[in-house]
Amino acid sequence: MSRFKRGGKIDSRAGFKTENAESPVPRGLLKTARKSGQLNLSGRGLTEVPQSVWRLNIDTPEEAQQSLSFGGSDRWWEQTDLTKLLLSSNKLEVLSEDIRLLPALVVLDVHDNQLTTLPASIGELENLQKLNLSHNKLKELPEELWLLKNLRSLQLQQNLLEELPEGVGQLVDLDDIDLSNNQLIALPDSLGNLRNLVKLNLSHNKLKSLPLGITTMKNLKLLDCTRNQLESVPPVLAQMASLEQLYLRHNKLRFLPEFPSCKTLKELHVGNNQIEVLEAEHLNHLSALNVLELRDNKVKNLPDEITLLQDLERLDLTNNDISSLPCALGNMPKLKILALEGNPLRTIRRDLLTKGTQELLKYLRSRVQEPTHDVKAQEEPKTAMTLPSQAKINVHAIKTLKTLDYSEKQEASIPDEAFDAACDSPIAIVNFSKNQLTAVPPRIMELEDTLSDINLGFNKLTSIPPEFCVLKQLVQIDLRNNLLTSLPLELEALTKLRTIILSFNRFKSFPDVLYRLPTLEAILISNNQVGSIDAIQLKGLDRLSTLDLQNNDIMHVPPELGNCTNLRALMLDGNPFRNPRAAIVAKGTDALLEYLRSRIPT
Repeated sequence: MSRFKRGGKIDSRAGFKTENAESPVPRGLLKTARKSGQLNLSGRGLTEVPQSVWRLNIDTPEEAQQSLSFGGSDRWWEQTDLTKLLLSSNKLEVLSEDIRLLPALVVLDVHDNQLTTLPASIGELENLQKLNLSHNKLKELPEELWLLKNLRSLQLQQNLLEELPEGVGQLVDLDDIDLSNNQLIALPDSLGNLRNLVKLNLSHNKLKSLPLGITTMKNLKLLDCTRNQLESVPPVLAQMASLEQLYLRHNKLRFLPEFPSCKTLKELHVGNNQIEVLEAEHLNHLSALNVLELRDNKVKNLPDEITLLQDLERLDLTNNDISSLPCALGNMPKLKILALEGNPLRTIRRDLLTKGTQELLKYLRSRVQEPTHDVKAQEEPKTAMTLPSQAKINVHAIKTLKTLDYSEKQEASIPDEAFDAACDSPIAIVNFSKNQLTAVPPRIMELEDTLSDINLGFNKLTSIPPEFCVLKQLVQIDLRNNLLTSLPLELEALTKLRTIILSFNRFKSFPDVLYRLPTLEAILISNNQVGSIDAIQLKGLDRLSTLDLQNNDIMHVPPELGNCTNLRALMLDGNPFRNPRAAIVAKGTDALLEYLRSRIPT
């Protein structure tokens, strides 16, 4: 009967048809919004916002006119003002001036629409804290926008903006602004008034210079200027007291930026430029640098002063014109990744380059001039004979490099003589890789005061003892190619740990303790059997920039992973998930994260 009635031309139902045509927003949704203060109209194909939405907190609800009695849940006069309105992924070309009728709004999201202008009345939303205008067709912004003094987050990426008005400097409480993927050719000096900014994304624009005013951003930690037309970077950037990450990829730089006194910069990315010369003065003051990325430039020589960067962990020189390397590179204590592919190196065999960073550094160390035998004879005690185990211990490395190296011996245990030789030295690095260890040598714990880097890779370890947590100075742990299935929760005591390498083990689940280490910057856990990850807990690792999950058993990639916006390298190849598709993954980390965010249910 119900099908028959819907198919018949019955006048009594005409009113419902008219209501549905005029009000694409269900009455029940509006009723719920009056109680919760939140209204989600994303992805409904709207070409305009119905008046019933703008007047939600003004007009008497229709159900109130039809009912003479109300239960406790139907007291419409006790409604909550609308504070959150989501209108993303529709077909809106304009927003009505009636938006002023929602003065309590705290969050307004209209990303992924067809907006070309904004109403002047948007400036009356004095409580607004988060405004997402990304992925529209905005060419200009109304002056009234700068009246939103409480705004904390402003998303303007993927629009058609050619200039940014001086008024932006009035949003002094802003801590996040994204201006990427626009047509900006210049920026106002007033941008420097945004002294609470932590991240500033200017990538994919047409900027030829940066305003000197941004040097007053004392809280800025990340500045991304990727894919612009910058020919130089002002040295005054060094005055940015908190800057940790600077991205200058794909510009027109001919020289590495000079930072006379930048003690906070940890990552400098200047790949795909036109840099030919690397001078000592470019490096002298970058004492805190962990990552230096110089790939796809025209660098011909690497100065010896590169070895002054004692905290350097990754040096990417791929596709340059380098023919020789300073051998002192082999003595850099924390260098873990040295990328040299695509250089016309003459002094290093090509097959050596394919063996990895550690083999390359070992070769470079072997080329460093050693002290003469006469000097050694004076320094070493005179004995009738040398024990076989002592002959395998590099005393020179212990004394000068603070490194206890007993690697590639294929032995089942580390002799006491190795630890005895190091007992009077402040050992910072231990390398016991490529042996046959089935357990962590207990005497490693004796180095708890100074040990910052430990390599136990390529052994047969089946577990890590809880006592490992006493090594509280550890910055990097390399446990690749072992038989590990879990990590002890006690490792959360390692409050300085930045990098952990767990590739090629037997983990079936992501170790819970890793979620409890907020200092982690890189987690490499490829080639295991990990089945899932907790994106919500990963979001808490706000320093995590590299996450390698390649070749695991992940069937589902949680969309919430897209909220981990600190990630600069997310590797998911070789997992059996169907979404995101391989074509999305191949576009790189930024595109992948954006895709995942778009899939988060609202």
